[in-house]
Order: sequence, then C-alpha cells, then structure tokens
Amino acid sequence: MDRTVLRDDMVDGLEYEAKGCVRSDAVSLAMRTVPRHEFVDDEASAYADRTLERFGTRVLSPSTAARLLEALSPEPGDLVLVVGVGVGYTAAVAAEIAGQETVQGVDIARRLVYEARDNLDRAGYGGVLVDRRDGTDGLPEYAPYDRILLEAAAVDPPRALVRQLAPGGRLVMPLGATEQSLVAVDDSGRVTDRFGPVAFAPMLVEGEQADAVERNRTVREDREFARRTTHGRRGWEQDWIDWDAH
Repeated sequence: MDRTVLRDDMVDGLEYEAKGCVRSDAVSLAMRTVPRHEFVDDEASAYADRTLERFGTRVLSPSTAARLLEALSPEPGDLVLVVGVGVGYTAAVAAEIAGQETVQGVDIARRLVYEARDNLDRAGYGGVLVDRRDGTDGLPEYAPYDRILLEAAAVDPPRALVRQLAPGGRLVMPLGATEQSLVAVDDSGRVTDRFGPVAFAPMLVEGEQADAVERNRTVREDREFARRTTHGRRGWEQDWIDWDAH
C-alpha cells in the first residue's frame, strides 16, 4: 500500500474520538507528512500505533508522540529543543511545524545521536541539529527556547532546562517517578497544565546510558537496591543478629 495512504490512515485513527490524540491541524498535517518508516526498523509496523525498540531505546508509538506534540504546541518559527531525541521522529514532526532550521535535539547515547542524524537526513530533515549531550544540561548555546520537549521522566523539572526557556516558553515533560503525569512547565518552573498519565523511562545522567563503558548505577540504582534489600531481610537473613547470644 502507498505510504501516504498509510500515514493518512494512521492519523485518521489518532483523530478518532476513541483516541483523540491528534486535535490540531498543525500536528495532523505534520504527522501526515513525516515518513515514519525512515525512523524504524520494521517498515511493516511503521504506521501501526505501537511502541517499537531501537538500539535499546523505546520508539514512541504514534499516539504517544502525538500527545507530546499536542502538549508542546510548537508554532512556525519557534526555537525547539528535543531532549532525549532517540531515533528522531518527534524532532522531525516538530521540524515540520516549526521549521527544521529552528529545531535541535540532544541525546546522551552516542549511537542514538548518529542514528537520529541519519534518520532525519533520509526523511528530509537534515537541517535539524542533533548533538550528544547530557539532557539535564540542555543545549545552552542555542537558548533561549520557545519550546522544550523532554522525552524522559524526572521528579522535578530540570533547572537547566527551565533556565533555557524564553519568556513565555514551555517545557513539556513526564513528571514523577512511579506515577507520572505529562505536564507543561513555564519559564518560572511552575506546572501550568496536566495532560494525563504517562509511563516513560527515567531521565539518565552521564554514565547511566546503555552504551557507556560501565554503567554508573551507584547513585540511583545500587543505593536503592541495597536499601530495599536491607529493609526486606527477615530472621536468619539479618547479618546483625547475634545468634550465639540466644
């Protein structure tokens, strides 16, 4: 089947009342234009509303990407930063709306940076700049941004990203740990809108990415595991019990 027809069918389904993920003409037209098959391995599934995997990262389903972009609400000429750019699809849709020369993306995984660059170039959005950065630092060289999209969860809006918002700018991100909500944050760091529950992987910092030589799990993962293990011990598992005294 013609890919244009497949894209139209995909967006028609996302606009349907049962999903209602696509509400604006801008997002609808952009998603009908961007060739999603250039960003995934399995072309047969490119226009199905499902999550895929690529290089250890989640390729967002079209409905999730639509929710993010509708919440972000970019406009033509907006300077947009996508943090956790992954394979580059959401950056391409943002570029279709705002203009590819005004969209930048960063990712902590070097392999994904190369992948996103290649995908964007093949899809016709080679003007989008993608750099390898720790997402918590953003991309201050190009700030201030009218729109920032964070495609990873954090318990608080990252301060550096908030500081890189232009006056009246908007940061969209999954907020929370176990229970997450998609929110919009203004340039003061205040949550202004909530768009319902989501489930995203936590934001990684330097050393935690999958392609690191040795993943630095000490601070957040190993410490938490040790705490849970200690408090979870019972009876003979407690190494501090002096059995000889009983």
